[in-house]
Amino acid sequence: MEYLKLKNVDITGGFWADKQKLNREVTAGVVYDRFSETGRFDSLDCLWKEGDDKHIKPHFFWDSDVAKWIEGVSYLHSKSPEAELLEKANKAIDSIIANQWSDGYINSYYTVTETQDRFKKRNRHELYCIGHLIESAIAYTEASGDRSFLDAVERCMELVEKIFIKEGSAPFKTPGHPEIELALVRLYRYTGKKKYLDAAEFFISKRGEDELPSANEYPIKKYGQDHLPTRKQTTAEGHSVRAAYLYTAMADLAFELGDKELGESCKAIFEDIVNRKMYITGGIGSSFLGETFTVPYDLPNEHAYAETCASIGMIYFCSRMLRLEHKSIYSDIIERELYNGALSGLSLDGDKFFYENPLEINLKKRSRNVCSIQQERFPITQRVKVFGCSCCPPNLVRLIASVGEYTYAVEDKTVWVEQFMDSRAEQNGIKICQETNYPNESTVRITAEGTEKLCIRIPSWCDSFEASVPYTVENGYAVIENPSSVEINLNIKPVLISANVEVCDNVGKAAIQYGPFVYCIESVDNVENLHSLYIDKDVEWESEFKPEFNASVLKLKGWRKISDNKLYSKYTEDLEPYTVTAIPYHAFANRGECDMAVWIKVK
Repeated sequence: MEYLKLKNVDITGGFWADKQKLNREVTAGVVYDRFSETGRFDSLDCLWKEGDDKHIKPHFFWDSDVAKWIEGVSYLHSKSPEAELLEKANKAIDSIIANQWSDGYINSYYTVTETQDRFKKRNRHELYCIGHLIESAIAYTEASGDRSFLDAVERCMELVEKIFIKEGSAPFKTPGHPEIELALVRLYRYTGKKKYLDAAEFFISKRGEDELPSANEYPIKKYGQDHLPTRKQTTAEGHSVRAAYLYTAMADLAFELGDKELGESCKAIFEDIVNRKMYITGGIGSSFLGETFTVPYDLPNEHAYAETCASIGMIYFCSRMLRLEHKSIYSDIIERELYNGALSGLSLDGDKFFYENPLEINLKKRSRNVCSIQQERFPITQRVKVFGCSCCPPNLVRLIASVGEYTYAVEDKTVWVEQFMDSRAEQNGIKICQETNYPNESTVRITAEGTEKLCIRIPSWCDSFEASVPYTVENGYAVIENPSSVEINLNIKPVLISANVEVCDNVGKAAIQYGPFVYCIESVDNVENLHSLYIDKDVEWESEFKPEFNASVLKLKGWRKISDNKLYSKYTEDLEPYTVTAIPYHAFANRGECDMAVWIKVK
């Protein structure tokens, strides 16, 4: 099974076409501007010197930020010519190539500072940056036809192979931050050169072996997924983005090698994440301390870290798991991330970003220590234009530009419709046309040519659907033989979701899901004290489409707790009727600072 390639899939209308338009017209340019202002692009010229006050000293992970932006621009250009953005990408690539060392080394930081420490500090992201350069070079070559960037990163990989695999002369065996592994599998698939697959296997197989103390900067091995060999790992541990990238590569390698042991490890890790360590929004990595997974069911709402990049990494992991075993759960999670955990990282106007994505905001707690200059640490409440560690903005640029590649999968004459997007696709004699205004409408019309079997995912949130032709259900898909056209109507209605009782914050509460969207409530639409509100367990509701959200606002039957001005009173269940207004979670914090909650009490 393989996904239909991005170049063969066009998003033609609807929700994601609008997001892609915003990405093309606003987000990609905004990220470029902020990266220019902070010196990320100029640093590629490698002009900084010690004591220099004319140039900004580069950071050791800036190359990865630029690489992801180039990758996103390449996807944009592959769908529709982008002369201005491509010219900026070309300039950056020219600088990268011009400053490549004679032995193939590429890294703007180590080119101008600490040159004697190349490949000596495991947690300095050198291999991580090279991985992102590989991915961007492949995307750029596919979009432009120019191989010069790809040739440069292949030369860089010759050096990596020499030092890490042939000589073993580096003081560590595997990257501190995984990424190069999945990039190498991608490079193998693009070039057909098996040495890149072998290199990916080397780094994945060596992980979990003892690293030299001088090179291992992690006090706890689980932080960097070093606690066990990869084939023995069964739980999600450590830094959530590093973990997601590693698990993606593990699933890639398991597929390419037919490695059942590695595949079983991936399945166990996936189950651990989805059943014990993932927010309902798809967010992963609940603690800001190390940006890490913690223990099962530790999913605090106000302090949720849930980094945007971690949700994007989860999309990558699930897309690879789908190749290992074709079950709808993997595309269900991709959908959850796309519409919630990843998308919440971007403002509605496309120019501001969240690094962290909490599930609750209570502004009173932000300044309650009135007699102390120290305040409790919470995620920020408003998106910003750039971060010191600004990995998430370019990651969103490349994700949104390439979202079409998650829509269809194919094997022989069987086509799977994985995501619902108004789109057209054609590859190897297979033609698919999908007409829909999903998720804002429930009807999906699909026509197919050159197919013998059409498998349409029935989302896990959908408790009933209708199809215009006979079907069977297999592994979460409506299967239609010899299709030509079919209309599917999904029953989209608000559904209340409860959490495991071990998730202490959510006992007695429910979250609202409406189609693929998780909803939240904000005080700008409701009373100031959101904790005084209840929603009816029988879910009486009305919906109204709001263009500013490109989605519906829900009005739900509920109640508000009545209270007097006493601190304590005899317990009563006095409630007054109240209409609770809920909006899609990804759209929160776009109308000024206010309280927000995903989990709401139920009566």
